[in-house]
Amino acid sequence: MTFMDRIMGFFGVTDEDLYEEETKEQDESAPSVQKGRSNIVSLHTQKNIRLVLFEPKTYEESPEIADHLKSHRPVVVNLQLVRRDQGIRIIDFLSGTVYALGGNIQKLGNNIFICTPANVDIQGTITDFLREDEAKDLR
Repeated sequence: MTFMDRIMGFFGVTDEDLYEEETKEQDESAPSVQKGRSNIVSLHTQKNIRLVLFEPKTYEESPEIADHLKSHRPVVVNLQLVRRDQGIRIIDFLSGTVYALGGNIQKLGNNIFICTPANVDIQGTITDFLREDEAKDLR
């Protein structure tokens, strides 16, 4: 076993792999009548996701937030600028929108919510982090 064989073995490359690679190169260099499908797979299949921050001042702005969700954009909604009853109506409207889209809605803080469409997953909760901090303060 040569030094090169040891290195290739370390990386999991065998003589059979090299033989297959050589035959592929020969096949590609030879003119062919049929062209097969490409085996190239893009690693970046999803475009960048834009997170929208929204501070509604009235309930009438709710459809605009829903439009962002329908466009597959997650939205953080800050309800600190609206009255409590208006905020409840907005959250009710967005809850229905998120449900219809198969998404998710979670509370991030006092009067702050995140609404996500089905293509965005939320992991964890903010309250878990707050409880951990409270437990540390009690020690």
